[in-house]
Amino acid sequence: MPAVTVTPGGTASTSLTVRNDSDIVEAYTLDVVGDCAAWATVEPERVSLYPGTSETVTVRLAPPRSPEVRAGDVPLGVRVLPAEHPELVTVPETTVHVEGFHELRVELVPRRRRGWLRGRYRLAARNEGNCPARAAFTPEQAGEDLRFGFTPAELRLEPGESAETRLRVRTGKPVWFGSPVVWPFTVRTTDSEMPEGSERAASAVRPPLEAEFVQIPVFPKWLLVVLAALLALLLAWFTLVRPAVRSAARQAADAVVHPRTTPAGQQDGQSPGTGSGQGAGAGAQRGGQGTSASPGTGADGTSGGAAGTGGTGGGAGTAVGSGQQSSATIDLQTSGGQTRSGTYVVPPAALFGVTDIVVANFQGDEGVMTITFGDRKITTIALETFRNQDYHWVTPIKIPENATVTVKVTCAKPGTPATGRQAQQCHEVLNVSGVLSTVKR
Repeated sequence: MPAVTVTPGGTASTSLTVRNDSDIVEAYTLDVVGDCAAWATVEPERVSLYPGTSETVTVRLAPPRSPEVRAGDVPLGVRVLPAEHPELVTVPETTVHVEGFHELRVELVPRRRRGWLRGRYRLAARNEGNCPARAAFTPEQAGEDLRFGFTPAELRLEPGESAETRLRVRTGKPVWFGSPVVWPFTVRTTDSEMPEGSERAASAVRPPLEAEFVQIPVFPKWLLVVLAALLALLLAWFTLVRPAVRSAARQAADAVVHPRTTPAGQQDGQSPGTGSGQGAGAGAQRGGQGTSASPGTGADGTSGGAAGTGGTGGGAGTAVGSGQQSSATIDLQTSGGQTRSGTYVVPPAALFGVTDIVVANFQGDEGVMTITFGDRKITTIALETFRNQDYHWVTPIKIPENATVTVKVTCAKPGTPATGRQAQQCHEVLNVSGVLSTVKR
């Protein structure tokens, strides 16, 4: 039986002559044994021979194009089994040379990556030939904008073996703003174990694997819109809102600190009923006809008005209905660590209906303030919790004649006014507003 060469995926054949050297008619059964048995057949598989005769059978070989059929020399044996004398079985042998073929399948996943500067890909390779393969990868890109790196750089694969390599793609510089930039590239695979010739040429013309890297900007478009809106708000604050707020705050502080003035058109000496009169607590009477007000007095009985001596009371108003709108201001200065009181005394034959009070702590002093109407405590406030505070009542709080509005301040620590230097004394101002009515006896 002569040797034979076969190409995987193709067919080949060889012949075997069977001779009956016995003296009886003999039947012979033939079958292929060895590594070729899966893809070899004998035609015919059974022959009958008279003594001294012979017959030639054909052995057909059809190896599949698969990594399981390795390239090289494979032994081929055909077992010839006599039916009458099975002990005379014989196995003639020959050699089948299986030609090699190279087939490398490579897959690149994913085909599209997104990132700021770099992207990672996976190259999966499988050797579907029947010879060892060495897969090498060559990146290609139109330009020099991308850098490539493979780990490992090449793959050594036995027939039927699979392996992976990692591909890293990196750009040279980031994209800060704008639209994403698409960088297409290709990866070509070659098998360095493939012999020179037509197979390598055919492999070289195979289409490369295509992929792309999408470089996204560091700052998205919506962030630019947000930054522009924030900048517009800041400009609006510094140019429009902040000056208006500071002006309104300054006016409110001035209105609290300074007592109200007599409205235009009122003259000294007019009676309360005609809308004249100075506010109660101003410390003087106008022509003997206005409503008198007792001056504010400190806790030690001295008259108010001088710094550090106690509180002062003053008022001015306009007659409204049966009473006269009036207000009084108590200006109180207290040394650190001390407690002082300022008062306003309701004039005789009068009833003061309080509807509003405003308290000013414009220095930011620390301590405690207590406000009392007559023998009724209205509130106790910690100075450090406010700069300007106001209270309002729909139903007036009535204070009878000769009763007092008292402000008691315990100065823990003087604050720092707008001058930037810490004050020597705590300084608080209370403004009381309401209707001052005459009590008929």
